[in-house]
Amino acid sequence: MGNGAWTTEQCPYVTRCGACHIGEKCYEDELAEKKEYVIQHIGKYCSQIHDVAGMYYPYHYRNKVHAVFGKIRDSVVAGTYAEGTHTLIPISSCLIEDAQASAIIKTVTQLIQSFKLWVYNEDTGRGLMRHILVRKGASTKQILVVLVTASSEFPHKNHFVAELRRLHPEITTIVQNINDRQTTMVLGDQERTLFGPGYIEDVLLGMRFRLSPSSFYQVNSAQTQVLYKKAIQAAGLTGKERVIDAYCGIGTIGLCMSAKAGHVTGIELNKQAVQDAKANARRNDINNIHFVNADATEYMIRMSQKGDRADVVVMDPPRSGSTEAFVKAAASLKPSRIVYVSCEPQTLGRDLAWFQREGYHAKEAFPVDMFAFTECIECVCILEQ
Repeated sequence: MGNGAWTTEQCPYVTRCGACHIGEKCYEDELAEKKEYVIQHIGKYCSQIHDVAGMYYPYHYRNKVHAVFGKIRDSVVAGTYAEGTHTLIPISSCLIEDAQASAIIKTVTQLIQSFKLWVYNEDTGRGLMRHILVRKGASTKQILVVLVTASSEFPHKNHFVAELRRLHPEITTIVQNINDRQTTMVLGDQERTLFGPGYIEDVLLGMRFRLSPSSFYQVNSAQTQVLYKKAIQAAGLTGKERVIDAYCGIGTIGLCMSAKAGHVTGIELNKQAVQDAKANARRNDINNIHFVNADATEYMIRMSQKGDRADVVVMDPPRSGSTEAFVKAAASLKPSRIVYVSCEPQTLGRDLAWFQREGYHAKEAFPVDMFAFTECIECVCILEQ
């Protein structure tokens, strides 16, 4: 990033949308404020907090874009709900979302209108077209389009897909996801592949990953590389260590660490994510890693009771952080080092206090800005005995 202050581009939706705060301050001031936020919540537990690793170009970074369909008067629109409400704000393009994804969403909105498809109404529970989700592989340029419908019926489906592909030949696969429940969840449990393989792939730190509609994958590809490199560096691996990758998801961190570890065990409660993780290990021909479908806390307790140990524990919990029981279980394996990848400094501070009681001190923290113009900040924290 350059030394001068960034000038921000003004967004026409910023006062109504609430998803980000673009245009309110220059980017360098935002990074300084985010560092202060990290210090505020973990400063008393951590010896050294580095400057925030910012983006070179903090725009159009989201590789996963979601929009809600609605109707205003007689026109079909797509957009997002205003912060804290269910008031739909139509958005034609967004400065933090991938531009190609925004263009596809605009086209799909126009096709819904021209094909006279019924847009879903949350209040009545009637209608067909609910949401659209677009994922893009930053390295592969593959694009997945997920059309979320309220029922399996999809009038003119073949013609709709053919026209979408004609207008956007860059799309590599299209999936219909069926969500027939009155819920705030975007995706339902049923899927039908309408075109292509039903998934895309992306490359991260030399590893190839399969991304299906529901796979968790970091939404900022460039900064994910920065984040994971910090995590691998923080683990201090020499090629002999036994690594536990808790909350492993589809195995991204563990697989990226595997080349420098003796053996990696990935633990994940979501069954589908574990299946994806195993497929990703096969896809990359990695044999020194295995994945288990289990609760990480319970699994580590069983390991400890059997006398098993780990050299390094890597954890990447959700925004709500970990639990005191997890912290005790991780400490019971007596790792020489714990690498905590956090997306919320407030819960990280709470968890560091628990780790301190178990004899682990936070040595360094590396904040990484994954979500420019939002209040979110990721952090890689090194804990040692």
